[in-house]
Formats: sequence, structure tokens, C-alpha cells
Amino acid sequence: MPDYEPLDISSMCQTDAAFFTAVVNPPAGRQTFRGIPFQIGSGVSGSPLFIGFDTASIGHPLSIPIASRAKRVLFAHTVVESKIPSGGTVGKTIAIYRFYLSNGHVYPIPIRERFEIGYFPPMWGQLPFLCVPDQPDTLIERHRGAWQEAGRRQTEASQAWPGAYYLWAWENPEPDVELGRIEVTPEDQPFLIAGITLGHLAEDPFCRWAVQDVRIDLHPTDAAQKPFDLAVEVDRGFATYPYPLPSASTEAFVNDTHKGWGEPSATSSSPACVGIAGTPSATVSVTQSGETLGTVNWGELDKSRVVDTPKVRFEIVDSGRNWVHTTVLDGATGKPLPCRIHFRSAHGIAYAPHGHHAHVNSDMGTWHIDIGGDVRLGQATYAYIDGKCQGWLPRGDVVVDVARGFEYEPLRTVLYIQPGQRELTLRLNRWIDMSAQRYFSGDTHVHFLSTQGAHLEAEGEGLNVVNLLLSQWGSLFTNTEEFTGRPSVSTGGETIVYATQENRQHMLGHLTLLGLKTPVMPWCSDGPSEGEPGGNLETTLSYWADECHRQGGTVVIPHIPNPNCEPAALIATGRADAVEMLIHSEYNHLEYYRYLNCGYRLPLTGGTDKMTSDVPVGLYRTYVYIPPDEPFTYESWLKGLRSGHTFLSGGPLIRFSVNGHPIGSTVHLTGNGGTVEIEAQVESTLPVHSLEIVNKGKVAASTEERQGTRRLMLKTSLRIDGDTWLAARCAGPNYAAIPHHDGWRRGIMAHTSPIYIACGKDYRLFDLENAHYMLSLVEGGLSYIRHRSAQHPHGNVTHHHGEEDHLAFLEKPYREAVAAIHRRMHDLGIPH
Repeated sequence: MPDYEPLDISSMCQTDAAFFTAVVNPPAGRQTFRGIPFQIGSGVSGSPLFIGFDTASIGHPLSIPIASRAKRVLFAHTVVESKIPSGGTVGKTIAIYRFYLSNGHVYPIPIRERFEIGYFPPMWGQLPFLCVPDQPDTLIERHRGAWQEAGRRQTEASQAWPGAYYLWAWENPEPDVELGRIEVTPEDQPFLIAGITLGHLAEDPFCRWAVQDVRIDLHPTDAAQKPFDLAVEVDRGFATYPYPLPSASTEAFVNDTHKGWGEPSATSSSPACVGIAGTPSATVSVTQSGETLGTVNWGELDKSRVVDTPKVRFEIVDSGRNWVHTTVLDGATGKPLPCRIHFRSAHGIAYAPHGHHAHVNSDMGTWHIDIGGDVRLGQATYAYIDGKCQGWLPRGDVVVDVARGFEYEPLRTVLYIQPGQRELTLRLNRWIDMSAQRYFSGDTHVHFLSTQGAHLEAEGEGLNVVNLLLSQWGSLFTNTEEFTGRPSVSTGGETIVYATQENRQHMLGHLTLLGLKTPVMPWCSDGPSEGEPGGNLETTLSYWADECHRQGGTVVIPHIPNPNCEPAALIATGRADAVEMLIHSEYNHLEYYRYLNCGYRLPLTGGTDKMTSDVPVGLYRTYVYIPPDEPFTYESWLKGLRSGHTFLSGGPLIRFSVNGHPIGSTVHLTGNGGTVEIEAQVESTLPVHSLEIVNKGKVAASTEERQGTRRLMLKTSLRIDGDTWLAARCAGPNYAAIPHHDGWRRGIMAHTSPIYIACGKDYRLFDLENAHYMLSLVEGGLSYIRHRSAQHPHGNVTHHHGEEDHLAFLEKPYREAVAAIHRRMHDLGIPH
């Protein structure tokens, strides 16, 4: 006997689709609703589909013969004309269903609207209380869909909604007695019965259990190692999206050197986890790239907890759960501490605090999508909290990973959650206080966050300043509403968010304008991917820099050197106050060193260019020194940045001095040079391997710990024979990059701004080869402007600058740059 037996009631059907005008082509023939079979009509084209009851049939009973035992009787029925949308009564009896047993017992059941039966089409929020839609909750297509549904896609699932019918099950109180017939007596509005199915299982046919955590392991090695592409289906229940589990053990994760900073991404198909709920008779299927690898009966798995099939091992690893209130305290003050936190079960299944994501955007890309409040570092997703959070945690062993930037010791450990436990207190300890030493950290380059979100994330990372940058990306303008022309300061004054701008041009370069009081427009220019599609080259970076300086702002060349053109002109003409480095690469260093070797003083800053949820704000940050007699404000932070007393940190905290002079200083030597005394040290919660002193870009002294360490020191004497610059830097072995687990996999490193050495009154360092390199870039910019840039017809446009000769306006800063470089060459007696 089948577990669910659809009855053929077609001989009693007397109405067709015209009776059910709310649905075009209602489901007919053999149908499966929520994994249960129904027979709708005979399946013969043109034959009646339903047992229909109109107002003329009120009070006239209809008998439906059954003559079978059944534990439950399932109806697919619906009200076809409801009065509820026009103010009718909820719970009005539509009919009486009387169940006649062979022993003479009769069970009359009132069928009430929005209880045992629903109306179609339902209004939003008007689903019934005791019956269910014929369609279940469903997952939204994971990797594709219409663009206009991109936001809804993040919900991951669609609520159950009727395609045409509602399913209601009557539980037989005497399942061993034959059910002879069902008598249906209409009482009110028109309704129909589309199908009846007998249930022969001792189960609720409609899943009403919450999901349990299930681990999936694939047996074939080739299938297990394939890129993750699993799907899980439950015919009489529900399954979440599956996700790969971390490959490392709990012990390895806890003891890893990247505590607080994530772990490598898991990309293979096994092991994996999924949330599953189902009726005991449900079948769970696992597919890989559309191919079914294995199935299991949910009732069997729920009972035995582990089922092995030839290709798939299923294991329920759900240990129960508690709703836990977590507080993270500062170990010194005892007060709640903003931070970011990650929880997972002993099997590696993520449990996010309520209101946060275990998997941001289902672990897919997040450019300009859902980037605030959480951060994903490889396989670990962290929630930014104000020191308190609450939500489900699994009972038993729980792994917790908590961090707050670079100045607190991360906490990664295993805890035990007891049954009934509702509170959890954790502590983070500060190991260094840079602001007490007058170093204040900031990220020069953040996109897409809100001001309030930037405050939360900055506080969670121990970051003092966030420069939230408005910009344009073709037809997309971002953060327009955040601009106020003034700093947003947290209540305690420790965190400042300033909404300002990054103005961009795809060929000439990008420019960060910090501290703007009014917007500098146009934000971007010259077509995709920065300016509007089909747009013209309307302005230059130099114009933007001049407008920023007129407002007292600070100009930073971001992600030096690319796009690599006008930065040369900006530096040659003194329009650039600083440069920004946001990855550890040889090219970025060499380009920065070119300008320093040509005698230009350029403070170094660190920024993240955060545009996605897999980049923590401040992962690359700028530490700026502010003297004790100056308060920490946004203006004093920019002033310190321009002075050059800065260092970039991607984790390590670095110190550097020459003859006792701090970073950004100019040390004057008499005569033709002399010997200088150098001191440098680095400390870090992340491992560092090398500490180097560079002289004009070349390593002049170094120390190294091949296995990695938390502290390195270097003291040395260095002979100086002419004007030069010195800087300290640290990273992995031989200054190679040991990557973070952010989306860019940028290296763990730190680099100071230079200390300049002048052998005489003036600092006159110059490099002819690099000067010619700059002139080549300037020539490239002029060539692009004259021959390749998009322009409106002359005389057909009044430009934003108001000048008559638009090309002359565009070329002007490039000509100024050529003149400035030639003037330096002339002053040094170099022919040009």
C-alpha cells in the first residue's frame, strides 16, 4: 500500500475551469503538492475538474464514497468567492465535512474560511491558520535570476503560497476502522474540492518542524574535491542552501596564527552542511552539478543520526540550541566593548548573532550588495556588535572568535554551552594603546557604508577615523545622502566618520578629496567605468585637487599608482598631499619609491577601498601622530597626515627614528653626509618575519625571524653620502606577502612614511631617469586628452569651468607639470 493514496473522484466532478475564474489553467490530472500525490479530475482534456459547490447547492449534502481505512484524509480545496476582502467574517463556516466510519461513528468537522480552507487569490497576510498552501516554502534560484529580483534574492527563500488550492488533513481518531464515506454539506460561499488523498502513515503530512544541522560527506574522492556545487532537496519538507564546511579541524582553527582574522575559504564539495526539516516519510536528495549522488529517508536519518549510502554520508550533527545573550567586555574597564564576533559549532557550522548573517549574500559576491554590519574573512563571517548580541548557539562545544582591530589580543577558543544556559560573557584585553601614545588610526578609503554603519564597524575595529567616499560608477552614484560637509563624531569622541569624495577617471587616475565642505563636481568623468555612459572628459584630477585645497581639504592619490597617468602631474606640481597604498605588491612599492627618489615628499597612508563585505574597514589603516598639545579632531588628524608623521599598518605596529627624529622629519647633516643612528621595532598579534630599513628603496639593514614572531627590533648605524630618504617596513620572509583572508588577500605588512636626510641646508634629491618617467606619463596624458578622450563638439557646450577653450583647460596642469620638472632640472644644472 502506498504511504499516500490519491482517490479518483472524477466521476463526481461536475464543474470545469470556468467555475474557478481566479486561475488560468488550474493544475489538473496527477499532481504532487508538498510531496503528496493528488488526482485532479480524470486527466482527460475537456472533462470536469472539480466538485464545485455554488450558492444553489447550500444545504444540499453530497456524499463521496471512500470504503477504505486511512489514518488521515487530505483535501485539496479552495473558496472561489470570498467575502473577506470586502469585510466579511474570518472563520465563517463554508461547509460541514462529515466522516462516516463503518462502525457507525460520525465525525462532523466545520470547514471555516481561513482555518480549514482558504480563499484564492489570497490577500497578503491572509493565509489560513490550519491548512497550508499547495506550494511549499521554496529556495530562490541560487546563482541566477532577473536583475530586478537581486534584492529579493538575498532573502534566499520564498514563502509558501497557493498555486490554486489549500491542503487540509483530517486525522482519523479511529484509524483501524474503515472510513465509509464523506458527506459534504455546503453552508455559505462557493468553494470547490479538487482532490482527496488518503494518508496511511502515522505522521503529520505537512512538515512543521524547524531545520536541523546535517553534515554531508561525499565518498568518491573526485566528487568530494570538485568545486562546490551541491544542492539538497526534500520532497516533504525543506532544505536550506548547503555550504562547504571548513577543511581545518577545530583544534587547528583555534591554534592558527590568524586568530580573529578568518581562515582560508572552503571551495570543495565535501564536507558540507545544510539545514533540513521534513516529515518522517520525506526523501532527502543530494545532487552535484545536477547529478543525484544519494538519497536518504529523513525518518530513518532522524532516528539513527547517521546513514551511509554508496556515495554520500549523512549525519545529523544538531545538538540542540539555546537563545544566548552574549556580552564582550573590555578586560581593563569591564565595560561592553564594540568588536566583531564569529560563532560556529564543533562541526564548523556558523551561528550568527540575530540580525546578522552566517553567510553574507549566500557567500557570493557583495560589491555594492549587503556590505554593512558583517564581514567575511575567508570561510569565517563576523558580526559587528556594540559589545552585546543575542541569538541561537548550539549546545555543547562552541567555537568563538572575537577581535577588535590591531590593538587588542584576539580571542579564539572553545566554550561549552550547557542546556538552559542563556548568558555568555567574554573578555578582550588590550595589549597596546596607540591613541595613548598619540597615534590615531584611520582608513582613507571606504565606500558604500552608511555613516552610522561606518561608526559601528570603526568602533568594532578600534579605528578612529573613517573617510566614507561618495563616488560615481557609470550611472550609479553612491553615498550621495551621506554628505554633510562636516565630521560625524561618536558620543565619546573616539570615532570620526567624514563623508567626502573619491573623484575618478578611468585613464588619468583617481583622487581622494578628504575634508570637503561642499561637493567637488563632476565626481567622475569620461565614460565607463567611472563616468556616465557616453560622457565626455570634462575635467582633470588637478582641477579636483585645486578645488579641494581651496576648501582646506587634503588630497590623497589612492591605490598608487593606478590608474597611472595624472598622478605624475599632481606630484610634480605639489598638488598631492599624500599617497595611499592598499595592497602589498612590488609594483606599488616601486612606483612610490620612484617619486621619493625624485625628491618629492609624499606621506604614506593606508586604506582598504572597501566596497564588499569581505574587506574589514581599516584592514589597511593609517596611523597618524598628533602632538599631545593638540586634541584629536578630524582637522588635526589631516594636519598630522600632511606632515608625514604616519605609518601604514596591515596588522603590525611599527616604530622608526633616525638620530632620534621621528617619522616625517628632515634630518640635516653637515657637509657631504655622515653616519646616522637608526632604530626600528615592530609589534603585532599577527606573525611578522622581517623588519627592514630601506634607503632610496634599497634594503640597507634588516633582521628576520623565519618562523614568524610578534616582535622584532633593529638598531644600526648607516653611512649617508648624499640627500636621501629612509623608511622602515615589515612583512613576511624577505618582505614577501603573507596574505590576510580578506577578498583581496592583501599582505600582512607595515610601512612608515620616510624620514628625509638633507646633507646641507636644502633637500635636493633628484633622479633624472625617474623625472623622464614622469614626463612620459605627462606626455601620455596630453596625448590621450588630444586624441582619444571623448569630447562634445566645440562651441556646442558651456562647461562647468566656464572657460572658452576646453582643451586648454584640460591641458593646463600637464603643461604646468612639464614646467615644474624642467624648472627643477634647471635649478640643479641638468639640461633638458
